[in-house]
Amino acid sequence: MTDHRKHTIAFYNIENLFEAESAMLETTYLKWTADRYLKKLKNLGLAMHQIGEKETTKHPALIGIAEVENVQDLENLTESTYLKPYAYRCVYFSSLDKRGMNVALLYDASVFTVTASKAYNIELVDANGDTDYTRDILWVFGTLEGEPIHILVNHWPSKREKETEIKRMEAARKVEEIIRDIKQESPDAKFLIMGDFNDGPDSPSLTYLIEGLQLYNPMEQLRSYSRGSLSYERQWHLFDQILLSENFIKAKTGEWQFETADIFDASFLKFAKGKHRGKPFRTFLGGNYHGGFSDHFPVYVTLGYGNNDDTELNGEK
Repeated sequence: MTDHRKHTIAFYNIENLFEAESAMLETTYLKWTADRYLKKLKNLGLAMHQIGEKETTKHPALIGIAEVENVQDLENLTESTYLKPYAYRCVYFSSLDKRGMNVALLYDASVFTVTASKAYNIELVDANGDTDYTRDILWVFGTLEGEPIHILVNHWPSKREKETEIKRMEAARKVEEIIRDIKQESPDAKFLIMGDFNDGPDSPSLTYLIEGLQLYNPMEQLRSYSRGSLSYERQWHLFDQILLSENFIKAKTGEWQFETADIFDASFLKFAKGKHRGKPFRTFLGGNYHGGFSDHFPVYVTLGYGNNDDTELNGEK
């Protein structure tokens, strides 16, 4: 008998989750208050617990996060209104990122058990030859209902920075290095590589990574002229992606396998009117507080468990 268990794996750039008293905000013009901070937490929880619900009828098992300041923010997030009913825990390491923003992983401890974790620094230099700091790559190894999985959470250098293509290629090489090192010890290891790559699916950095490691990127079929995970310079982009190792596609019976991928762009996550109608409903825009969610939409994949003899890459049978 086929087992129809399913799980959602998500990634969400949550747009600068700072504490109300954050030192990072002392010299800025943003009027960030405790009330606004609590509203941000509530909004994020409202969005997160619904990601993938239409496919799995439940909250995500794993949520990679970008742009969080510290572990207290994550703990406050898991205790917020819409996430508190679940068994979410977090994996977090502080980096030397210039903006004080970091990546993290939320996981439902009732279905996922963390075995090991580590933050990997990306070695960069600026135009003067000095060390240049960006977000670390977060590696988490654990079991999803008993099956071992490696997760890598990324937030690669922004296009707004100088020499950014070179920096993102260095990040891609670091991901490749991490995966190859693990596969030397465990050739059949399964990987989920997620993040805000600040590059589209057809960019040199993503192409290098995908072709070099024989990864599958279900996100490349999602971007269109009228849809993406963020809007930048009046165009939709799909910088937020989740890549999978081939053994999620060619999974054996009784293992977790890829089924579907999508952008979670529900109407409540969008500006409802005005010149930004249909774009992500942001917390801040142009220095003005709007009280929304994020400047990015979450992205996600669903995994199914059971017999996949007839499963195709798009999840259809």
